[in-house]
Amino acid sequence: MILSGFTDEASSDLKKQIQVTKELGWNYLSARTTGSANIHEIPEEEFESVCEQLEENNIKVAEFGTLIGNWSKRIDSDWEITLGEINRCIPRMQRLNVKYARVMSYAQNDWGEDQAEQERFKRMQEIVARFKDAGLEALHENCMNWGGFSAEHTLRLLEEVPDLQLIFDTGNPIFQRDRSKTEPHPWQNSFEFYQKVKHSIAHIHVKDAIMKADEGNIDFSPNEPEYVFAGEGSADLALIFADLKKENYQGFIAIEPHMGKVFHLENEVSDPEFAYNIYKEFGQRFELFIDRID
Repeated sequence: MILSGFTDEASSDLKKQIQVTKELGWNYLSARTTGSANIHEIPEEEFESVCEQLEENNIKVAEFGTLIGNWSKRIDSDWEITLGEINRCIPRMQRLNVKYARVMSYAQNDWGEDQAEQERFKRMQEIVARFKDAGLEALHENCMNWGGFSAEHTLRLLEEVPDLQLIFDTGNPIFQRDRSKTEPHPWQNSFEFYQKVKHSIAHIHVKDAIMKADEGNIDFSPNEPEYVFAGEGSADLALIFADLKKENYQGFIAIEPHMGKVFHLENEVSDPEFAYNIYKEFGQRFELFIDRID
């Protein structure tokens, strides 16, 4: 197992991202936001500075956490937006010798609406093919996208999109209903999801959380989880990582704590010092957690 993490949750400043990675004793980070934008969207001069700083500090990049098909884009969005992101992403991944691009299957339409499945499959096939042609891999993450509706939806994607492999996010099932099951659609189970898709997992994202009902606490809505340290929530991390060890998983594991920053919350306010420290503490605790698992 090779440890990495979305260091933009510690700071948007690359110097701080490098610093926290080195303080954890890790050699990799997962690149998403650097400065004020995603790594495939920042100006070329800024990107070259990123490359230089990473090389000077002997820090490598495990993945690009791209904007491609993510939860902010509907399936009826202009394909040219996605194509532009792909075309900007690929040469930058090649410049940094990065193999994996995190992609998604576009935002979930409200349940009961037409989900435009065939258009999703068509776009995902094109996305995966373009990265493959460049010698790279586009990995689908179970998030607030079509594939995240259930493990069965992800399995359908695997059937429809040749060469597709997965990023499994341990925490994302916690706050999503299982749309493959009958009403009232129970909450997804992380270990159950993992077991069904593990044959196609190439990379792991780690977060943990507890669903918290709204009892007058303004910090949480009924559909927003309370994020916690690894192993302290409902993500079945002990079961998942025991199985990964049994299967001799040797790939990347990227922490994504969501305890200091949550990127999908529009009005999120973060204390920079707290965000940095909580990210580092999450990484330290996570190492201890996986060391204790037989």
